[in-house]
Amino acid sequence: MRLATALLLALLAQTALAADIYSWRDKDGRVHYSDVPPPAPVQPRSIGSAGPAPAPAAAPPARPANQELEFRKRRAQAAEAEAKLAKEKADAENARAQCDQARGQLATLESGRRIAQYNSAGELEVLDDAQRAANIERARAAVASWCR
Repeated sequence: MRLATALLLALLAQTALAADIYSWRDKDGRVHYSDVPPPAPVQPRSIGSAGPAPAPAAAPPARPANQELEFRKRRAQAAEAEAKLAKEKADAENARAQCDQARGQLATLESGRRIAQYNSAGELEVLDDAQRAANIERARAAVASWCR
């Protein structure tokens, strides 16, 4: 009940404040203030309206279409950058694996142990010195290519 009464009084006070206020002097020189204009022979001076102050001009909010477009651009750029980073990471991992494999093959060939390979007939044959030297050169080229 108290809340309703307080709310009613506040609303009534707002309507009273929104009225124009007049000021005038009567024939005796007294100053009168009123919300109604003075009698006809007296010139009123309007003090103004005690209404609410004008709101300051705010910058227009960005249109939702522009915001959505900008959001999609940023999201596409982020996805593009993430894909590029993932590709670079995968390429680096592949290069590291290839380098490790090439170094392992070179170390095996240079170890001096006998090495055998399957020939085209599917038979196992031991590499002679010329074949070993050719394989060592290929392994060194692979190490130089992958291990930069």
